[in-house]
Amino acid sequence: MKNNFGHTFHIPVLGVGYSVDAPAKVAKFGISSVISLVDDTLMEHLRKYYSQKMSLPYQQITSSEEDSRARRMTAYLNMINQIVKEQFEKLKNSAFEEGSDITKYFEMLPEMCELKEKYNDMIGSADIIIKDKLQNWLRENIYPGSIEVNIMTKLDKANYNHDGSQMPIEFNDAHASFRGFALSALESTIVFSAGMNPKLFSYIESFKDFYPLPDGSFKKKIAIKVSDFRSAFIQGKFLAKKGLWVSEYRIESGLNCGGHAFASDGFLLGPILEEFKNRKSELVDSLKELLLPALNKKGIPVDNQKLNFKVTVQGGVGKTEEHEFLRRYYKVESVGWGSPFLLVPEVMNVDPDTLQRLCEAGEDDLYLSNVSPLGVPFNSLRNNTKDIEKMDRLERGRPGSPCAKKFLVSNKNYTEKPICTASIEFMKKISVLKDNEETEDKFNEEFEKASEKACLCEGLSASTYINYNIEEAKQSLAVSVCPGPNLAYYSKVSTLKEMVDHIYGRINLITDPHRPNMFIKELSLNLDFIEKKIEDSLNSISAQTEAYVNTYYNNLLDGLNYYRKIIPEIMEETELVRSKILESLDFLEQRILIHSLQPA
Repeated sequence: MKNNFGHTFHIPVLGVGYSVDAPAKVAKFGISSVISLVDDTLMEHLRKYYSQKMSLPYQQITSSEEDSRARRMTAYLNMINQIVKEQFEKLKNSAFEEGSDITKYFEMLPEMCELKEKYNDMIGSADIIIKDKLQNWLRENIYPGSIEVNIMTKLDKANYNHDGSQMPIEFNDAHASFRGFALSALESTIVFSAGMNPKLFSYIESFKDFYPLPDGSFKKKIAIKVSDFRSAFIQGKFLAKKGLWVSEYRIESGLNCGGHAFASDGFLLGPILEEFKNRKSELVDSLKELLLPALNKKGIPVDNQKLNFKVTVQGGVGKTEEHEFLRRYYKVESVGWGSPFLLVPEVMNVDPDTLQRLCEAGEDDLYLSNVSPLGVPFNSLRNNTKDIEKMDRLERGRPGSPCAKKFLVSNKNYTEKPICTASIEFMKKISVLKDNEETEDKFNEEFEKASEKACLCEGLSASTYINYNIEEAKQSLAVSVCPGPNLAYYSKVSTLKEMVDHIYGRINLITDPHRPNMFIKELSLNLDFIEKKIEDSLNSISAQTEAYVNTYYNNLLDGLNYYRKIIPEIMEETELVRSKILESLDFLEQRILIHSLQPA
């Protein structure tokens, strides 16, 4: 499928620290990537690191200063923006010769792209004048990748003054992170994930850069990561009523993804994409009906014919055939490639030990864990060094982790202010339960759950501290990592160019020939999930649980039948591959029917 300019993939956010400076490594090549706005302390360390490395001015922003979280993030994003602009100007002015950055820029582009075609014309031309004209045209028509940012909307912890009084809501974590981006010089996209936060979404109204300009363009765009059409409609409608337009709906597989996994009651990615394809115009029109009166009331003129939104997708994509099918059949504008980039140290901050563990990891090593303090299933690597540290503390009778950063505090069962279920403090609070016979069983249950939790605030940033040799007194260097299941089929450390060549089908980096199709893998993961749910509920199955299980299986069957119908449409694959997909569907259907007949 041809595109006019540029890449047809993006690099989603990976953990807290893994992609925190990815734009400084890939944006000059026209590749978009996403920074996680969670850890302002890490960003401040990196701002100092880059400032020293590149001779940029640096003035420390300490955590005790007023509005330090937002100010740190603004300063960091402005620095990344400056770095990318300087890198890109240098690239534009480099010579078209082997090994130069501008040559690398064009070599990495997909073949079905106007820029690549013009580049090939330039390479093949023997006429010096034509060659020079084409080179000038190419320099003027390239652009850097977008420096995007991500906020998990639920990570919106309240903060407190030194006297213990609660600070105003705009100083909550997610609010401050948002303000850090809103006040930055970036003209890019903020990606909201993990559902709707009405107070945070209402706060966007305070910043003019998020409203459309008269020609329908935006200085700063809003994207929402969603799991289904209904979620997109609800969140889009909420924002449209405030005069705010969602410029992108980023659809992610519920389970076939990295990091936190949100099982969507058995609804599968293919049917979800089909609904977006079929109902996109309906969604656009419905949201404009709400948006335009709101903008009119605010006195903001806009050419509403220019307002539209992108649909993008990510989660478990691993082959160029899957990539191109998603683009052609579902008409998505970009496909996210996340976990495979963990094996590209040129792009991601993965320390050598973790990189080796990821290379060696198979299907059983990448699992859906309970390590997240948020109580949400979390894709993880078995026996990562953070888990080893956690078990060592348990064996030494010192359960729980120090909680210095407090980004994931969420539990108020035993305290007035929320605390983290992975913390030493939480372990101490529940310890009182074991001294009472009536609550001893509850203690055992709570202790077992809490023992699984890991400090992700530190674990997901530790690799960056190791790689840059940054010293932070309160920071453990034990590493958590959150690859999606798709990484099991890769085992080779790669360069950026190699990974991009793999995405576009020029080489093949998959090292496990038995890798299943992405839709088959997602269906299998959903079956594993619901079967585990049943197993965990065997001793206390309620009518509500039984109804949930039946609904889940029915949705899986609907999705499976949908895939069976569209197999002939997957023209990017060979007949042999399509027949294997059908065989897998037949096998999985039997699994569903066996369990759904007797869900209890």
